[in-house]
Amino acid sequence: MLRVPVLSKSGKPLMPTKPSRARRWLKEGKAKVVHNDLECFAIQLTFETGENTQSIAIGIDPGKCYSGAAVQSSLATLWMAHLVLPFKTVKERMELRRVMRRARRGRRINRKLSYNKRCHRQKRFNNRRQGKLPPSIRANKQLELRVVKELFKLFPISSIHYELVMADIDRTSGRKSARSGVGFSPVMVGQRQMLNWLSELAPVKTHQGWQKDGNGTSQLRQWLGLAKDKKNKANQTPATHAVDGVTIAAFEFIQWREWHSNNTKHGSWCGDVQVTPASFAIVRRPPVSRRQLHLCVPSKGSKRRKYGGTVTRHNFRKGDKVIAEKAGKTYTGWCSGDTEKQVSVSDASWKRLGQFTTKKVRLLQRSTGLIVRIERSRNVVPATGLSNLPLLEGSI
Repeated sequence: MLRVPVLSKSGKPLMPTKPSRARRWLKEGKAKVVHNDLECFAIQLTFETGENTQSIAIGIDPGKCYSGAAVQSSLATLWMAHLVLPFKTVKERMELRRVMRRARRGRRINRKLSYNKRCHRQKRFNNRRQGKLPPSIRANKQLELRVVKELFKLFPISSIHYELVMADIDRTSGRKSARSGVGFSPVMVGQRQMLNWLSELAPVKTHQGWQKDGNGTSQLRQWLGLAKDKKNKANQTPATHAVDGVTIAAFEFIQWREWHSNNTKHGSWCGDVQVTPASFAIVRRPPVSRRQLHLCVPSKGSKRRKYGGTVTRHNFRKGDKVIAEKAGKTYTGWCSGDTEKQVSVSDASWKRLGQFTTKKVRLLQRSTGLIVRIERSRNVVPATGLSNLPLLEGSI
């Protein structure tokens, strides 16, 4: 059953409640609906109450283009998300910026002069070894961190579980595996910085996706009976990445225990956790271009119009959630651009729904820097899942 986040009268997160109880509190005037940037339905109590809470964990499955996140308690799955990371967008824009910068510098050089007399700008400092994160990686980590911070405003989270991505190393020799010849992944970059950011919010526990002793995310997911979609990671369903977030969060309530006999080693999962249907969100950042003085390519008449930024000419900002009307139909989306008399509205995938007259566009919510599409109830457990598995112990 779904759970509704509950805040105390002072705004402190409490244990979630059932939708029926939340409706009753709203009807009796004991609670009110509160807004949050994740567009998750939540209520705030209008009377004083106790603040006792139970253990709730966040599970994060980081990736290069997509990440999974979930909030789990011992009795229910509270929230799931599929994060569309801005890795490719930021990388392409940084490459374009580098090309245009080099072109500008090349145009001001008088190549008729000898090389030692040309206007080559010398470096002012050594900027090649500063330990900074690449912009694409930093954008990924900041989006994950932003979502985690918003979840801390809704749930009384006690711990964070994070999956570490390790190099492809031969587990017998300790060297790079000869199977693929690759010992590096972009997901590995910035993991230490991300763990430092998360440790400021709550205790962080790390896990590996695959471990030989069976104590890995993959083994626990199989034991829980959760289906994993490995064919197309771009599918915006719980089975692609959110299911791993649920599994990683379940480490808070389930542990791997080993015992030894004469010449063999045994192990089993011990603990109790219930994976239930939960609200599923698809979160991404609005791909708004940064403000530039002009377009990269000259236009006719040697005049270039301005490009980028969030300001429009019609009192809307790019990323604002709006409702628009056209030909008797109503569209809900996000402001993505403007013309002299019209406003462009796009859907959650940033595909344009159309251009609408300014008078027929109404503002619903100012931009929060996030685009969230909610699917109310999604189940990550197949029909043959937990019903056929023991809850307390399983052997491998």
